Amino acid sequence: MTAATRGGCARRCTSTEGWTRNGQPRRAVVGDVNDGEPETPRLVKTPLADGGDIAIETVECRCGTTGWSPPEAVARHGIVFVRRGCFHRRQNGRESFVDPTVVYFERPDDEQQIAHPAGGDSCTALYLSESVLGAIWGGEPGLPGQPLASRPATDLRQRLLLSALVRGDAANVAEVAVDLVSEVLERADPRRVASGRPATVRTRRRVVARAREALVEDPRADVLELARRAAVSPHHLSRIFRAETGETISRYRNRLRVRLALERLAAGEPCLTRLAAELGFADQAHLARVVRGELGATPSLLRERLASARSSRSRG
Repeated sequence: MTAATRGGCARRCTSTEGWTRNGQPRRAVVGDVNDGEPETPRLVKTPLADGGDIAIETVECRCGTTGWSPPEAVARHGIVFVRRGCFHRRQNGRESFVDPTVVYFERPDDEQQIAHPAGGDSCTALYLSESVLGAIWGGEPGLPGQPLASRPATDLRQRLLLSALVRGDAANVAEVAVDLVSEVLERADPRRVASGRPATVRTRRRVVARAREALVEDPRADVLELARRAAVSPHHLSRIFRAETGETISRYRNRLRVRLALERLAAGEPCLTRLAAELGFADQAHLARVVRGELGATPSLLRERLASARSSRSRG
């Protein structure tokens, strides 16, 4: 499965809907053409997240039994989880069989072909930029050439990530995706993944301190940006941050952002939409959920309380 074709749908029509204002993903649909009339789409790809360095999409293939598809070039580094169904894959002439017990890899300039048994399949594809992949896997971008067995816990994590994205909850997608990729690649070469880990306790503490400083400067920064600023692998930053502070980067960032929000509310910030955007929340509703979870009250109610307290102090 790639962004190009899948499994023998040799005569195709493609349509793409635009992103909607509320952030719902567009859909790319690929289907057979029959005398100018499209049949039921054979391939439906739904992008769920694309931050430039990390992109995630689902692919639903409804092909029946097919022979080998025409050779196609792979354009991006990708890790593909098969959630349902199975198919045969030929990569640079070498055949493998993939089903939900394995993950397989797409590498730029590889050539692949797909052949389906009946029933179709559903997959989750996670694509990475060269810089992020290199940071995770020993400094050089690359991926294994053959499928790997997928641990049950890893498979569950990718399904939970997918579920969160479908619900529109993409607040910590980068952190979860980096950890997921690292879990997969540790199966292939644990030494390469471990090579980016800071060597000493002192160094690890210094790295975490740099990340925390960066978050104060820019509470919108995700794990990829923080790792760049701290000059460390995003995977290892996520791990050592949790070990040093007792919580994930996402959880820590939310606690910090709530306190920054309170400072703005105490100063009389009139626009919650602007406040949400400037602190890195997805929208005003996301801001409200996080603040309510931390403090048991909405931002508007807290603003009223803080204004009342400020008024009382001025009268006193």
